[in-house]
Amino acid sequence: MQKLFEHINKYTSIDNNEFQEIAKYFDLKTVKKKELLYEPGNKSLDHYFVLSGCLQLYIIDEKGTEHTLQFAIENWWITDYLAYHNNMRSECYIQGVKASAILHLTHNNERELLRRFPKMETYFRKIYQTAYGASLNRIKYLFIYSKEEIYFRFKEAFPDFVNNVPQYLVASFLGLSPEYVSKLNKKDIS
Repeated sequence: MQKLFEHINKYTSIDNNEFQEIAKYFDLKTVKKKELLYEPGNKSLDHYFVLSGCLQLYIIDEKGTEHTLQFAIENWWITDYLAYHNNMRSECYIQGVKASAILHLTHNNERELLRRFPKMETYFRKIYQTAYGASLNRIKYLFIYSKEEIYFRFKEAFPDFVNNVPQYLVASFLGLSPEYVSKLNKKDIS
């Protein structure tokens, strides 16, 4: 829980007493590698904060190919935000990329948390702004950079992801083949 306390205090200011009350809205969960937290069609989509490990949000196309939409490593949040906030079913899967410790927040708990602690509105607004900015950056990369530039710019901007997420999943996230990313890594080492 200390990691969440520190993370909240990066974006707004809360004291230990407030945090003790805030923490009651979260449930601690351990996730195994490849364990599914959410499958398309389920109604109970939660919001997840990663304490350790890594989670992946992805879709599967009609050919059965996985397409990674988002990752969450330590101190990152993950959910299908549109579905979560509109209390709708998602078309996405959320699963553990590796064994992880997470905090999860239900839609109802978040609503009550925000009502009781307005500072958390500020926190989540800033989190969502950061996530939205990262999504826009990803789209920008796809429009203006070559495949090689996309990979190296991502690697430079997010070394924690490149170092903590399997290469084939980074490739999926960037819309590249695992073989191409492998070739780029060999080129980078040379």
